[in-house]
This record gives sequence, C-alpha cells and structure tokens, in this order.
Amino acid sequence: MDDAVRGDTSLSPVGVDIEAQGRQAERRAAQAERRAAQAEQQAERAERRAVWAETRVQQLEEKLRLILIKKYGPSSENLSVAQLTMFEEEPGASLDEVAAEAAREALPEKAEAAKPKRERRPHPGRQTLPPHLRRVVETIACEPAQCVCRCCGGETAVIGYQESERLDVEPAKYFVKVTRREKRACPRCKQGVQTAPLAGSIVEKGLASDRVVIDTVVAKYCDHLPLYRQSAMLERETGLELSRATLDGWVMRVGDRLEPIVEAMQREILQGTYIQADETTVDVQLRHEKKGKNHQAYLWQFGNPGGMAVFRFAMGRQAAVAERVLRGYKGLLQTDGYQIYDGLTQAVHAGCMAHARRYFIDAVKLNRGDQIAVPLVERMDALFAVERRAREDGLSQEARHEVRQRESRGMTEKLKEELERLKREVLPQSQNGKGIRYALAQWEKLTRFLDHPELELSNNLAERAMRGTAIGRKNWLHVGSPAAGPRVAAILSVVESARRLQVSAREYFADVLPGLGDRKLSEIPELTIAAWARRRATLVG
Repeated sequence: MDDAVRGDTSLSPVGVDIEAQGRQAERRAAQAERRAAQAEQQAERAERRAVWAETRVQQLEEKLRLILIKKYGPSSENLSVAQLTMFEEEPGASLDEVAAEAAREALPEKAEAAKPKRERRPHPGRQTLPPHLRRVVETIACEPAQCVCRCCGGETAVIGYQESERLDVEPAKYFVKVTRREKRACPRCKQGVQTAPLAGSIVEKGLASDRVVIDTVVAKYCDHLPLYRQSAMLERETGLELSRATLDGWVMRVGDRLEPIVEAMQREILQGTYIQADETTVDVQLRHEKKGKNHQAYLWQFGNPGGMAVFRFAMGRQAAVAERVLRGYKGLLQTDGYQIYDGLTQAVHAGCMAHARRYFIDAVKLNRGDQIAVPLVERMDALFAVERRAREDGLSQEARHEVRQRESRGMTEKLKEELERLKREVLPQSQNGKGIRYALAQWEKLTRFLDHPELELSNNLAERAMRGTAIGRKNWLHVGSPAAGPRVAAILSVVESARRLQVSAREYFADVLPGLGDRKLSEIPELTIAAWARRRATLVG
C-alpha cells in the first residue's frame, strides 16, 4: 500500500511545482506576445507618424517656396532652390542681393532633360512708324562746298532726297482757354438779351477743360498714374495747385456719366453666345474701419472674346453677383474652377486648361526635375501648340474644330489616362496631388472645347483683362469708398473694351462724354464703345 502511494507522483509536491511552473511559463509567453504586439503597433504608429511628418514637411516646403516666388515676382521663377534658400538661411538678405544671385547662371540640374531648340524666326528688320502719325518734314540743304561740282566747278542740281524717319514728340503745353459767348440785344426795343449757347462739358462750371479731365482719367486707368502724382505734375507745369480731391471729383464725374453706357454694354454682351468671366480683389476704404485698414471687395469681369468687357463692383464674392449679371444667359460661360458659377444651370459651363496647367507649373517651380509635373505640363503645352498653329494659320472656327478632332481629342484622352494613373501614386495634399484632383474634377468642363468650335482652350483673355487692375492696385492702392466702386468699374469697362477693340479710349471719351448728360436714354445703346468703333470704322473706310 505504501509503495503504491509513493508511486503516484500526481499529488506530490514535485508534480504540483511542475504544473505551476508550466502555467507561469504560459503566462510569460502570453505577456511576451502581447508586448511584441504592442511594440509592433507602436512601430507602425511611429512609421505612420514619420510618413505624416515627412509629408507635412514637404507640404510646408512647397508652400514656403510658392510664397517666396509670389512675393518676389516673376523674376524669381528663374531662381534655383539654392538661391531661394537665401531667404531661409539669411533672413536679412536684401532684394538687391537676391537679384544679384538670380542674375547668376542657373545651377546645373541632372534631372533636367535637354530641351529642343526653338526654331529661330528671321528678324523682321527695322520697324516702320505708324502711317497715321502726322509727318513733319525737315529738309536739310547741302553745305556750300557740296553745291559745286568737283569736276567742272559748276553748280550742282538737286536730284532727290535721302529720307529717314524718327519718332518725335511735342511737349504738352498748358494754356488758359477763354470762352467768350456773344450776347445780343435789340438796340431799338432795348429788352430781351440772347446769349450764344455753351457746348456741354464733362464737369459743368469746372476749372478744367474736357481735355484736362480726360487726360486725368486716361493717366490713371490706362497708365496707372495715381492722382497725387498728377496733382504734383500739374502744379509743376502750370503753377496751379489742385488737390487730389478735385481730381478725384473729375474722375468720379466721368464714372457716373459712363454707368448708363456700361449697362447698355452689358446687355449687348449678354446677347452673345460666349462669355468669359473672372474676378479679382480690390481694397475699399470704409469710414468705420480703423485708419489704414481696408475692406477687401471684388471686381467681376464679364466679356465676349474679341468684343467688349464690363466690370462689376461688389463688396463680396457671393454667387448673387454672377447670378444678377448673367440672369437668363444660356450660352457658353468659361471660368476658372470657382464653384459659384455652377449654380448658373442655364449656361453651358466650360473650364480653363490654363488654370489646370498652373498647378503643375508651380510644381515645376518647386522642383525643375519633377518627374510627374514636367511630363504633364508638356502634354498640356501640346494642346496649346495646336491652338497656336491654328491661330497663326488663320484657320476659321470650323477648320480649327476639325484640327481639334484630329489632334487634340487623342491628346486629352491620353492626358486623362495619365492623370487617373498618377492619382493613385501621388500624395493628395502635394502640389501635384492638388493639380491632379482639380483637373479630374473639372475634366468635363476642361474638354468642352472639343465640342464647341468657338470655345477657347483657356480663360486667359479674361485674366489679361485683370492685369490693368492688378497694376493699378499697386499705384492707386484702393477705391475711396463703396459708392465709388461702380464708377471705377464703369471706367475700367470702357478702358478694357477699348484695348480689346484696338481703339483709343481718349478719343472715345472726347467724342462721347461732353454733353452726355443731355442725351436721351434711347440714344445710349448707340453710344457704347463697340457701336462707336463700328461708326468710326465706317467713316474711315
């Protein structure tokens, strides 16, 4: 019995101890597995944080470089990465130092492929002066020694002239124009005095003539010369001290007179079948704002390519502005990707390929050897090359449409395939990622030019219309008040339309503005700059 009991080790202290050790070993193994899993999770989180941090650093570096490029103007597009780094490593670097750095030869970049040389066009030769300019002939006689024949000693005869032309200028001369209106009365009846009527003027009972007022408007909105400089120039040339407020009164008077004409211009534009639209910011002074602080308002531009354009002033960028201007319009409307235009459901909305291209141009600025952006820019440039050849060859819209079907349609299909492929590979928040998402979201609008012969590939014409405003902002800084905004927009409408129609804004103002307040409303449609240009072309022809 004792031997049997001794042979059973399951209840012995040694057996119990072995089982306990086994359970402890299992617990330790489970703890080790949990710790390993936790360590693996921590490593994954650390890797994700590292990827996020790297992505964030890349985004911030791209943002910083784009800010530097924007801040230091178009010339900085030629700066290399090392040159732009001056602003980071040397915060005190001056613009002159940066300009000197930019003037150096670009650093060699291995990733940059050799670009094919552009075909050099033959030099057109000496430029001829415009034939419409008045010719003032100056005849230079030969010297006395040249009037005697070297062979026989007799007097030589004039056989012709050797002519050359040079552009010259007569400096402006200010004078006081005295207007004397004849007064007549009957010497016999001695009652009733009649005075010769006075022609209408822009500023009634003003100190300046219509020419001076028009020169002030043209200098400000065509040449971007602010009023305070014009005031100083008038004082220097004439000795007459005229305040900026006086000159501003002249300008506002012109804008007020032009507003009904601009309304007629807008109606004429809406009667067309194709409108390009864009908007830009402009600062406005508000009396209740702090001194030196302006409100950001907007100038909206709507125009027919090759025709007139109108500007509309608004204190904001709300959809109501476009809806009010384009109410009832059912034609083609080409804009950038601003979403408020999508609400204009009656219009056929087209996009702008130049806006899509700009994302990748910015990516190339960040990295000249960008293996994603550079090929995409080249593909888009090929589309613009088709348009340029059609324009240079003078093709009609129908002929251009055939070329687009033959060449551009296949290019756009391949471009979309490439964008779809790259969408899965690039970081969404990178410059390339933003450009790819924008292009694909706008694709139907971007390719609408393939279905409408009259539609342009880009909205660049509308953007160029904004350049004068952008230059002007740097000179006249802001609009004086919200009430002045519509008047400024009216002047800009005429100035831009004159540029597009290739007519003189000065001549139009001189012909239309004097006596405009006495015109009937029914006459206004015939006073638009397009109607004036047509009449002028008929008279010249």
